[in-house]
Amino acid sequence: MGRLGRSDLDTSRENRLIKVFGLKYLSSEMIRILLSAILLLLGIGESFAQVLEDRIYSQDVQSVRLFPLGNQTASQLDAPVISLSDQRSLVLLFDDLAYDPELYTAKLIHCNADWQKSSLRDNDFSINFNQYTIEEYAYSVNTRIPYIHYRFEVPRVTKSGNYILKVYRNRDEKDVILTKRFMVYEDLFTVGAAVVPPTQSEDRRALQQINTIINYSKAEVMDPNTQIKILIRQNQRWDNAKYLSKPTFLNEMAKTIRYEPFDGSSTFRAGNEFRFVDLRFIRATGVNVSSVKVEENIILAESNLDIPRPGGTYSQYLDLNGQYLVFTNDRPGGDAEVESEYIYTTFYLRADPNRKIKMIGSLTGWGKSQEADMKYDPKNNVYSTSILLKQGWYDFQYGYSEGSEINTEPLEGSHFETENEYEVFVYFRNLGSRYDQLAGYVYLQPNRRRL
Repeated sequence: MGRLGRSDLDTSRENRLIKVFGLKYLSSEMIRILLSAILLLLGIGESFAQVLEDRIYSQDVQSVRLFPLGNQTASQLDAPVISLSDQRSLVLLFDDLAYDPELYTAKLIHCNADWQKSSLRDNDFSINFNQYTIEEYAYSVNTRIPYIHYRFEVPRVTKSGNYILKVYRNRDEKDVILTKRFMVYEDLFTVGAAVVPPTQSEDRRALQQINTIINYSKAEVMDPNTQIKILIRQNQRWDNAKYLSKPTFLNEMAKTIRYEPFDGSSTFRAGNEFRFVDLRFIRATGVNVSSVKVEENIILAESNLDIPRPGGTYSQYLDLNGQYLVFTNDRPGGDAEVESEYIYTTFYLRADPNRKIKMIGSLTGWGKSQEADMKYDPKNNVYSTSILLKQGWYDFQYGYSEGSEINTEPLEGSHFETENEYEVFVYFRNLGSRYDQLAGYVYLQPNRRRL
């Protein structure tokens, strides 16, 4: 028996549609046109179920960052979150190592709290036509690996909520090179939050709990249990974000809701301060760099050999909470975005064999990139991975890949004292509304320490 091919399946589907929609008496050309329209509508219905996320689709695209525009270099560490009334813009930066100017176009997609496309049309949230040509770019200056640096300021929007910034080539929306999430909030609700010791006694010294209180007196909320959703994320990560839907205390008279769960639903592993590597130099070895080799067409670097650190006491030091900062000390006073070199950097970890180990941090998309997978070398008894990185300072950690989760505690340890940043997002669906508003937001870092 032969196999059904793709053409057979398409023909079968078309025959069913012809029968269902009663098209058999029309001409073949008219049937083709109507079928295309029907399939397009069906395809649109499928696209609404897609969860949109941060992703890079082209291997030539590197160093993608989206952050609120600021005067200081450190602003690139900030989360891509702004107020609906904020005068600042979000700015997208990325490099194209293909070194061939492309026509890149950006488009905004409004999403609900679950990051599926909302029912809003483009003109419901976009002030201008929702198709923006990325016109600002610059060539790298005397770098061994040439690249083109692109810059795009995200246009203002009129609705709060979750957004995807999609960038594609040559006006072809199917030829996507990257997608990045960002959030726009409005001060409809008053939100407060605090990091507290967890209510669970088990692993109390390794956990951090986030308690949240919301006042919704400015809005007409009929059923807080169904209309309000809470999301908490740690260090700008999405892979371990917590969604809360059931409040622990509700006072309808005072219009306040408390989320102080006893079941661990708002509890995070505290983890440890991030490891880091200093790649700001090519003529010298930065901190945690064992060697740098400068060749005619490439620069190679190796990190120090890392070892697990699950036990011991907590040691406080400055880190970037898993982010990275593009910066060079080789050309003082210059523009780091076009004068920084790309360095092919190899990381080493000595750990027990036969384990699936990932490197996490913003440099690997929190474990999603191929380079996140550490490969074991039985001869030297080490795991390693190599990543092309632009000059700067990079935070990272190691963890065991356990299904869809990454467990860092066996390799990094976990301490309640660890300095982490948390964000609380409060979503609200008004009665009869077609989208989720981001009605409140709070940034929480009680013991903020940065480089």
